[in-house]
Order: sequence, then C-alpha cells, then structure tokens
Amino acid sequence: MYFGPLKRVIAALFFVALLTFSCLAQTSTSSEYSGVQIEFPAGGQLRVVNEFGDVTAESWSQKYVYLMANGASGSSRLSSVVIEQANQGFVIRVVQRPGSPVAPINLSIKFPDSAQVEIETSNGQVSLRGVPESATVKSAGGDVKVELPELTNADIVARATKGLVMSELLSENGHVLQVRLGNGTHPLRVNSETGNITVSLTNDSSDPLRVEPSGRKSPEPALSEVPTKGAGTPAPVLDTQEVDEGDVVRVDSQLATVNLSVVDRETNRGVVGLAQSDFKLYENGTEQQILQFDSSSAPFDLLLVIDLSGSTRDVLKLIRAAAQRFVAAARPSDRIGVVTFAGQATVVSPLTLDRQTLNARISAMDTAAGDTKLYDALDFAVNQSQKSAKNPRRTAIILMSDGLDGSIPGVQGDGSKLPYKDLLSRIGEFDGVVYTLWLDTEYEALSPLDTQPEAFDAGYDRMKELAGAGGGVFYEVERLEDLAGAYERVVADLGTVYSLAYRPSDKTRDGKWRAIRVNIVSRAGAIARGKRGYYAN
Repeated sequence: MYFGPLKRVIAALFFVALLTFSCLAQTSTSSEYSGVQIEFPAGGQLRVVNEFGDVTAESWSQKYVYLMANGASGSSRLSSVVIEQANQGFVIRVVQRPGSPVAPINLSIKFPDSAQVEIETSNGQVSLRGVPESATVKSAGGDVKVELPELTNADIVARATKGLVMSELLSENGHVLQVRLGNGTHPLRVNSETGNITVSLTNDSSDPLRVEPSGRKSPEPALSEVPTKGAGTPAPVLDTQEVDEGDVVRVDSQLATVNLSVVDRETNRGVVGLAQSDFKLYENGTEQQILQFDSSSAPFDLLLVIDLSGSTRDVLKLIRAAAQRFVAAARPSDRIGVVTFAGQATVVSPLTLDRQTLNARISAMDTAAGDTKLYDALDFAVNQSQKSAKNPRRTAIILMSDGLDGSIPGVQGDGSKLPYKDLLSRIGEFDGVVYTLWLDTEYEALSPLDTQPEAFDAGYDRMKELAGAGGGVFYEVERLEDLAGAYERVVADLGTVYSLAYRPSDKTRDGKWRAIRVNIVSRAGAIARGKRGYYAN
C-alpha cells in the first residue's frame, strides 16, 4: 500500500525482457536440449501465469530458474513467454502473439527451494513437486497435483470449491485439507474452483523435469549473482532482448512500482478481488500504461515497534495480549518481528515465521528504562527491516506509542538524537509502509514538571504525519483495551494491498515532485490509499 519515491522505487524497478526466439520447431523426440536459465535472487518471489496450458513445477537446490515451454506437439514455444523482473524476483507469463492461432502452451519450470512461488492457471493442470519457501497455487478449472517429501515442514491449506481434495493425509476425501507437517515453516496454499486437488507424500528422488534426450545432463553452470543497482541510480532502459535457447537471461529494470490498498469510502473496509482492468494510474495528470499487476497474496515482513516506557508497567499485560492478537491475525506466510523501546530500542524477536517462539518472547516483554526516544527507535526499526536482504519481502512497520518523544517541548527527558524532520524524510524514502497506532495517555498537568497539554497534541499530530509520510494508516486508540482491535484492523488493511507497475512517460530527473493518482474505475466508492508521489531525483 505504498509508493516509494524515485530514489528507492526506481532502484526496485524492473525491466520487461520479452523473450523472442528464432528457432526450428522441435518434436519431443528431438535430440536437442532447449530451455532458458534465469538468474534468480536468493529468497526472491516468482509468479508464474499460464492461461493457455499446464504448468509443471519443481523446487531444486540450484540458484537459478530453468524454464521450458512446449506446444501440444512438443515443439518449443519459448517465443510465447514473457519474463519480467518484479520488485523482488520475476513474473513469467505465457502470451499469445497477435495473429497467431490459439493453441495450448505448457510450461515446465524449476526454481530454487528458497523461492516464494505463486502459480496461476485458467483451465490448465498444475503439478508442483518439492517444498519452496512458500507456495500459492490457483487454478480456475484445472486439476492440481502436489508432491511433497515425506519429511517436510509445511503448513498446508487446500480448497477445491466444486471438486475434491484427495490425500493420504485425509481420513476421507472432501473439499478442504488443512494440516501442519513438522514445524509448518513453509506455507502452501492450493485453490481450484472446479478441478480436483491431490496432495501426496513421496520419497521418490526421480527428476521429472530433467531433459536428457541425448544422454546429456541438464546444464548446471556456475551463475553469478544478479547485478544490482545503487539506490537512486536508474538502470538503463533496454529494448527487447533476443537470446538463444539455453542462454542465461539477465534482466534490468526501469519500471516504477505502486503499492496501494483499496478501501470502500463508506465502510472503510478493504476491497479485494480486483483485476488490472479495474485500475487507472496517472502521474502528474498523465495516464500511464500499467505493465504489471499483482494482487495482495505476496507475503509481508511485519515489524511491531512498541513503546514500553516506564509508565506502561501497569498495563503491560494488555500490551502483550494485543501484540499476540496481532500475531494470531497475521497470515501464516508473513514474517513478524518485535522491537520495543524507551531510552533505547531493543530487538525482542527478529523476523520469524515461528509463531510459538514469537509469542513466548512477547510474553517475556518488560518495561524499559530511560527517557522516551521514539524517533531514534523508529529509525532503528527501518534499519532492521533493511537488513534481511537474504530473503527480502514487502515490509510494513507498525508503531504503537503516544508520540511523546523527549525532544518535544513540554516533555521531560533528553529525547532522540535524530531530529523529527530528518525522521520524516527518512520515512518518506522508506521502501515500505508505516502504520501508527496513537495511544491516548493524556492526563492533567498539575506542575511544570508534568507533560504539558500542547506536548500531547504535538505527539498526536506527529504520529498522524508519520503514517501519512509512510503511506500507511493512522489509528487513534482512546483506550488500551482497544489496542488489539486496532492491530487486527492493520492486518486486514495489509491484506488489501495491490501492486501496479509502469514505466514513467516523463523520464527526466529534475528533482521535482511527481504526483501519483490511482482511480478504481469499476467499483463506485472505492478509493486507493498510498503515498501520493515522489521526487524525481
């Protein structure tokens, strides 16, 4: 639900590499190996969309993606594949070329086992083998087959709306399978509208995707890491890239990403189920072409930042319980971390999927000593969120405080070293979303040493301003008993985040403000919320 300024957004941008191949059709009995290898970032996100056929997918130990596309006769159809570099990985789509007859195109794909994978088909069948970091499979009308190792750690939810879910993990076939294997660290979500879903455990070590028609092994070259660009340094615009089958594909980017949530104006509830055609995006009043659309299924890194100054000792149990309610409401695929602060920030728990350990650490939280240094703590949280480059995800920081940093006039104490204006600029450049939950702690000042009324007002205003700069939502919590409900509303809002990508028509870097506006054209009363623009530095 955020749009990063150009300084960060263009660095997280992506180039559409349209793979066009000029090659002779090959039958399934051909002795020629054909396929494409794609360098893939560790822990990256991979989305595969095929509206014209089947998808056969498998996780493996290699650090790159290997892709083949074939027609019904076994001939190579890689010319119908588009590969796009998204925020933290790739999107692979099958397209039909204008003027060409509609024909089935089947994808076979291998990806690193650290990948976060989403596979979507219309009526095609999906076969998924192995255990990636996380996986979501959606098929409107096709069957889905999932094969998992016998010894695996997976949190499985499979739903067949009109078909059946069949598995040795069920006592009898039904429409829903929900089971946790091992410690459940790998979320797996499978949905089919009219097809059947089969989930099985296997110890078979055979490799259905290995292509060895001529006795050669699938190539496993040593691949370099994906080249990266420094923040604020746009990658060069590249034209359509022609490669030969078997080449390694490297892609750069010059697309801007808009992350936003959609809510109903009257009810303030999130709107889900929207498609790309429901959005119109404008930069400085000029409509931009949306080149990629992603729904809200991608996981988040959620970092709770909790004010535990000494005055919270009497209500600490309520604060702990509210944080645990947040953990319970979050999606299983979302990693959660906790930072507390007073005089200094402390990591209670790093980002983790382990809910049991996380809840235990929240239960052990205690009040902290020292004057409240809110601005330093929020800056610390931003730094912490940027350290998880090994498995990067979309990021949200959720701050709970009364906003009373010691640097505010009328508040006793030293306060933060980082000035508020500098923090506000930092939040504006943060490639994530910031929510603030303002807790009302105001009391009557009976002496000059008490916190003064104008200080409470300043704390309120600044918490609200921080949420606006971070593209998030500001929540007023009048009573601490309402904190848990506010946390749950944050989780619900995060579940409505959509991602749109476009290449700005104005490519000048003049440092001026670029206003972003997104309209929802299909739903009356629906509005998009997020950062309102960026400076083109």
